[in-house]
Amino acid sequence: MRSKSTQKAGFTLVEIMIVVAIIGLLAAIAIPNFLKARATSQQNACINNLRQIDAAKQQWALETGQGPSASPAGTDIQPYLGRGAAGNLQSVVCPLDSTKTFAGSYTMGNMSTTPACSVNGGGSVDSAHPHVLNN
Repeated sequence: MRSKSTQKAGFTLVEIMIVVAIIGLLAAIAIPNFLKARATSQQNACINNLRQIDAAKQQWALETGQGPSASPAGTDIQPYLGRGAAGNLQSVVCPLDSTKTFAGSYTMGNMSTTPACSVNGGGSVDSAHPHVLNN
C-alpha cells in the first residue's frame, strides 16, 4: 500500500522575496543609466542643431558676401539648413524647449559669434549637460 502525500508545487514566500529584491536591485542600477543616456542624447541633438545653424550661417555669408558684423535672420539661413527643398526652421529646435520653436530654442547672433541654445546654453536646465557649441 502506498501512502499518498499531497505536496503542492509552487514558490515559497522567501523565494519570491529574493526574486523581487534582485529585480529591484537591477532597476536601481539601470534607471539612472537610462536617464543619463537620455540627457546625453538630448544634448547631442541640440549641439548637432547648433552645428547645422552655424554651417548655414557660414554658407549664407559666403554666398551673399557678408562680413563678420552681418547678422542673418532665420529666413536667411532657412534654405541652407538642408531639410527638404526649402528647409524648415521649425524642425530645428532644442529637445528641452517647451515652445518647440526655432526662436525659442536658439539665438544666432552675428557672423563672428557662434549660435547658442537659449534653453540650456549656460547649463541653466541641467548643468551636467550644457548645450554649447565648442569650436
